[in-house]
Amino acid sequence: MDLKTASALRRLRLVSAPEAVSFLLLLVCSVLKRTTDFNAVPVMGAVHGLLFVLYVLFWADAWNRTRWPLRTAAFYLVMSVLPTGGFFAERRLKSEGERAVMAARARKEAAAA
Repeated sequence: MDLKTASALRRLRLVSAPEAVSFLLLLVCSVLKRTTDFNAVPVMGAVHGLLFVLYVLFWADAWNRTRWPLRTAAFYLVMSVLPTGGFFAERRLKSEGERAVMAARARKEAAAA
């Protein structure tokens, strides 16, 4: 895995959890708007919208660089529209990145031997 691919996966991973948190907060704000006088939906909507757009952009970049199969790419895209999906995507991206680093180190050691 080259450095640009690793960076693309890391960016996607780093935006996954905040995007999920903002989605959950937006849902809470929506409920509070309907049950109380508290209305933070415009602010949380903007924050979540920005994080969602970043997630989709980083997802597209990661898909382009990693050449994921359609099933894997679809999994990460679906995780962006589920309220807690970003947490699952972050966990899976972390383990995928660790496996890629271990494989790269193994190839490097095999080439040196």
